[in-house]
Amino acid sequence: MNGAPLDVSTYLSEALLSQKRAVVLTSATMTVQGDFRHLRERLGLEEPSELRLGSPFDYERAALLCVPTDVPEPSAPAYADALRDLARAADGRTMALFTSHASLRATAFALQARLRGDGIGVLAQGVHGAPPQCFQQEPRSVLLGAASFWEGVDIGNTALKVLVLARLPFNVPTEPIFAARSELYEKPFFQYAAPQAVLRFRQGFGRLIRSKSDRGAVVVLDGRIVSKSYGAWFLNSLPPTARFRGPLAQTAARVGEWLRAAETP
Repeated sequence: MNGAPLDVSTYLSEALLSQKRAVVLTSATMTVQGDFRHLRERLGLEEPSELRLGSPFDYERAALLCVPTDVPEPSAPAYADALRDLARAADGRTMALFTSHASLRATAFALQARLRGDGIGVLAQGVHGAPPQCFQQEPRSVLLGAASFWEGVDIGNTALKVLVLARLPFNVPTEPIFAARSELYEKPFFQYAAPQAVLRFRQGFGRLIRSKSDRGAVVVLDGRIVSKSYGAWFLNSLPPTARFRGPLAQTAARVGEWLRAAETP
């Protein structure tokens, strides 16, 4: 049996903050819409000095963010068709991040059938051994991952040109620790669930551009980012990029244009 504190602020204060003259907390993903409020409240920080620095990357030149306006459900055949079209546009070199292993596996099998004739492979977490290493060795493939892939994978831009965020990374509402912590808030979705998802979304976005020379496209295949009011939280938390917002049927072509322009000397 495992346990975890619902509120970490007391433990953090006693074990660290009260024991040191100064503590520096640093990360590339600490703010939600440019605000440290969520972090302050989670950690119990009282009037800390805050500094938000810009990225060393020129995202407007390096990244194209695509937000299709008519995304189908992940179980629909058109969803796998969209991933196939993106993989073709990038000649493989595509990674898709999921929030469900079941959805990941179903999509992997659907993609294998769709891409077999193109000579583009499919590597799926939990199905094909060590997918990231295989992907780097054979970039003419599509890598599908979940969980730690949102924050712990560094592929390198020679192998990765298109990053697909298959779903907004909300926690499972019934997960025991998440459910218990949610009860601490008057409005748990907007005060806890959504900010946590935004931070993870930013971590996922960061898988694409890892150096100043990297170029690529990020495609969000979750219709909620368009249809729900909280979708703006996710978009406003990303750095300024080139953007495409339009029909899913036009997305792969726009990505292909962007990649060809980026690869032209």
